[in-house]
Amino acid sequence: MEQSLIDATERYAETIRNTDVYKNYQEQLFLIRQNPEKYQRVNEFRRKNYELQQSDGRDMDERIEALAEELERFREDLVVDDFFRAELAFCRMMQEVNLRVTEAIDFDMEFPL
Repeated sequence: MEQSLIDATERYAETIRNTDVYKNYQEQLFLIRQNPEKYQRVNEFRRKNYELQQSDGRDMDERIEALAEELERFREDLVVDDFFRAELAFCRMMQEVNLRVTEAIDFDMEFPL
């Protein structure tokens, strides 16, 4: 890989680390990790959510509803709610940045039918 690209990537990562969104995510992650049981429950929920997104669609409505109900109860805990809000904001920021990079380099994202 070209050194100029490596250097630019390091600057890019540093820019991300300096955003308020990233700093807030790191603060919330630190707080949730202070309670290992809570952190384990968060990770279990994230795993279930990931598996649901990767599933083949069987019983999808029921599974989505069950996960949404679990999330609603789970987010009554303000530490958990703050963490999920910070994580979502960070993920959205990264999606937007990655989309802009992809568009800027004219990467063909169209798929043949």
